[in-house]
Amino acid sequence: MIGALVAGITGSATVPTSYESIATANAASGGSSYLEFTSIPSTYAHLQIRGMWLNSVAGTTLNIQFNGDTGANYKNHYIYGSGAAASAGVGGSTTTVQIGYKNSNTNTYPDAIVADILDYSNTNKYTTGRSLDGSDENGSGHVEMQSSLWLNTAAITSIKIFAGSGNISQYSNFALYGIKAA
Repeated sequence: MIGALVAGITGSATVPTSYESIATANAASGGSSYLEFTSIPSTYAHLQIRGMWLNSVAGTTLNIQFNGDTGANYKNHYIYGSGAAASAGVGGSTTTVQIGYKNSNTNTYPDAIVADILDYSNTNKYTTGRSLDGSDENGSGHVEMQSSLWLNTAAITSIKIFAGSGNISQYSNFALYGIKAA
């Protein structure tokens, strides 16, 4: 019963049994143009990125790319709400997976992110993902859910994280976890 429930939620027939820390990445003093996780082992069922990020540019996205793929090989769906408005949509072929959005132009209110990358080492299908991000921003924040597809069957060995505009602030940090399955 529990296995069927988890399979419905995660899209996988495997039940997660533990999360193991693989690596962390922190922005440099003065900010970073990008952060990267490399040499990702293929020994887990899924991956999860957890992070907090800041950026001084308003209305910018936080994006990831896999294995250095900069081509238009990614698809995204989103649901967004700010308390004042809501929207949903689909991105056509793009060059990134969006996992976050920074609504304000202040480095005061961080955006929190949890992004799952499912079956990342399965070379028999495209890689799918989902993310949840949001921030309070002193009452004018937002929440956003994304689903994504990487149109490539390669196993993921590296993940690049970068902002759509500006740099990732020096107070930003990310952790990569491997999810073991029973």
